[in-house]
Amino acid sequence: MNVTATEQVPAPTMPKVTSAEEFIPEEWLLDGEPFSVRSKPDGPRAGYFRPASYVAIDVLLVCTAAILIYGLRFGFALYWGIEIVSAHQFIQEAYRQSYPAFLLLYVALVVMACMGQHLYSAGSEIRALGETFKVAKAVGFATTLLVLFIFISGNKEISRMVIVSAGVVNFGALAGWRYAKRVHDRERARRGEGVSRALIIGAGRLGQALAAWLESNRQFGHSVCGFLDTQANGNPRILGSIRDLNKVAREQFVDQLFITLPADREVVKHICMEAQRMRLNLCVVPDLYDGLGWHAPLSSIGGFPVIELYGQPIPAFGLAVKRLMDIVGAFAGLLLASPLLAIAAIWIRMDSHGPVTYSALRIGKKGKKFRCYKLRTMISDADAHKESLRKANQRQGPFFKMDNDPRLTCCGRWLRKYSIDELPQLLNVLLGEMSLIGPRPHPLDDYERYNIEHLRRLDVKPGLTGLWQVKARRDPSFETNMKLDLEYIENWDLMLDFRILAMTIPTVFRGQGQ
Repeated sequence: MNVTATEQVPAPTMPKVTSAEEFIPEEWLLDGEPFSVRSKPDGPRAGYFRPASYVAIDVLLVCTAAILIYGLRFGFALYWGIEIVSAHQFIQEAYRQSYPAFLLLYVALVVMACMGQHLYSAGSEIRALGETFKVAKAVGFATTLLVLFIFISGNKEISRMVIVSAGVVNFGALAGWRYAKRVHDRERARRGEGVSRALIIGAGRLGQALAAWLESNRQFGHSVCGFLDTQANGNPRILGSIRDLNKVAREQFVDQLFITLPADREVVKHICMEAQRMRLNLCVVPDLYDGLGWHAPLSSIGGFPVIELYGQPIPAFGLAVKRLMDIVGAFAGLLLASPLLAIAAIWIRMDSHGPVTYSALRIGKKGKKFRCYKLRTMISDADAHKESLRKANQRQGPFFKMDNDPRLTCCGRWLRKYSIDELPQLLNVLLGEMSLIGPRPHPLDDYERYNIEHLRRLDVKPGLTGLWQVKARRDPSFETNMKLDLEYIENWDLMLDFRILAMTIPTVFRGQGQ
């Protein structure tokens, strides 16, 4: 879940220097101005057209499939005993059952899921089977979320058959048009249409590997006409030396240059100047650290090119869905639990003196402090007695817990047994300080006893329930607690959250809280 601060671009091209011009050495200037070579003459706008067109096609297909399936189910299907209605009645009935609203939600979910699978990325190099699998994941995930939203909304009129059928049809449609386009592009490339003739400068290991990849993936629009290199080496595909660039480029009608030579500044500068004079596209493919940078994307920070050798991707779509689940779940939970909270509040006031609720500072994500809310289960001055009871602590490590804590009230023991005292923390979830699922938040005095390795559990928001609560709630070892928290952090995905939620319900009803 780490954040990568750079914006990735699809191919390593020489960027135009803007904000960093004052730092460029004088010998790197061409006619007094910083030189630059773009891969596309139309600038960045050319890179927006393909993703936007993909989104438009997906939206059109999803809407068309929804209308057709709804029509077959309710408007045209005489075989199911349903009468054909007029167009006005057909639309009026759809609006009455909230189909248009859920269709808009479904379209947004499908687009967001496809973005999460990088299906709109310009210059994508994914294979056909991999792309189909990504489409299946995106459509399946979006359809599952739609069913979940319909269930939460309480709408009984939406046909589940229509939703499931739409998911199946949309998978076929979205995967089908992508495969058809792939076949069309491959055929055009085989006929030599829309193909850039590429000249690779450098016939070494990296140059040969790049040529092999371009030739086996002609659908990406490149045809390798040969190499330029410092030495002939008897290779018939080497068309000359770097000094012959101008002559070879014109003879071979070259459109694209790839530099795969070692990073010699003067050589690269000379090639860049020649490419700009001949109006050729140019890409530099760096061979860093014995091939370590071969698959590294080129990014930029303030105009400075940055090659990222390793980066942890952000599951942006998954985190957005998790936050949406937190908001919907916390809001629904507070509504459903309000009668129970009212009864508990009356019991607390009758059982002991003091306020109904208890709040204290807890440590959240990245060490940020927040005020955590609970129903009061102890005597009003319980915090004042905590240090004197630490010698009786039954937990190993920096957190405190006793099976028979003398500060607990009679009411509090029952509230803790079924975790009812933690329901006010749904307000913390709504405020964004906690999540439904995550490591439990620890008090400040426990946090001050952390070792350096314990801080890793603060990489994510604390949760109302978590892996430790459903697997080892009564285990006294803090190391077990840490192990399960880190297992959750390192293996997090939305399905893991769903499994923990499903396991939490029987755990709560078994009354294992303390």
